[in-house]
Amino acid sequence: MSKRGLFFAKPLMNAAGALGFAPDVRFPWDWGEFGAFVTNPLSWRSRNPTAEPLLAEYPGGFLLHTGLPNPGFVRVREQYAGRWERANLPVIVHLMADRPEEAGRMVQHLESLENILAVELGFAPLLTDDIILRAVEMSAGELPVIVNLPWEQVLRLGPLVLAAGAEAISLAAPRGALWLNGRMVSGRLFGPALLAQSLLLVRQAAQSGLPVIGGCGVYSREHVNAMLEAGALAVQVDAVLWRGGFIQTKTAHHG
Repeated sequence: MSKRGLFFAKPLMNAAGALGFAPDVRFPWDWGEFGAFVTNPLSWRSRNPTAEPLLAEYPGGFLLHTGLPNPGFVRVREQYAGRWERANLPVIVHLMADRPEEAGRMVQHLESLENILAVELGFAPLLTDDIILRAVEMSAGELPVIVNLPWEQVLRLGPLVLAAGAEAISLAAPRGALWLNGRMVSGRLFGPALLAQSLLLVRQAAQSGLPVIGGCGVYSREHVNAMLEAGALAVQVDAVLWRGGFIQTKTAHHG
């Protein structure tokens, strides 16, 4: 268990990958509606975009494949640490934790920064349980740890990551495949069609005693309320932020 408690002043936040590495005041909404800001996924080493990035729509949502590009931890920390510390809301840094030793190293660097609420650990598909649990153990310390799990692992692996030192679980965007232009393509799925399944999973997790952050398919305030009623500690929103209209704009809020 971390030496700092995990507490959300407000239950709404963005999901990793939705809004960049730091809150941007130029975005036309009131950041005061958020309880935390979650950074883009960040790895110890830099990552290039996938050779064939893809965004493909299907009824009820879309499939996205980017390769999770980022400049690497050291460069991002140098560029954004000041903005994280000065931000008007606490920051959750999302770390790619496929290599437990590197995850632990990144967390140690973050512990010296102000205004970091927690770290969220994300993992590549099909990673073995022992690597996930080892990453949690090596990341447990001053900062609360949130583990971003694939849907099929939440109920089975959730109790084990909590025993290893995590304080909450969040839902990773599920993966899927489409037949496109004569070939099979795969990636992460987004869109309102996911809500029925993610809402059921959140309710099952909460009923099992797992502290869970809801998300996936959340496209309205009614969806947020449904997640909270199902037992979620907080709710992450993703692709709906790109189209606007979900978060009240600054102009509308002050008008």
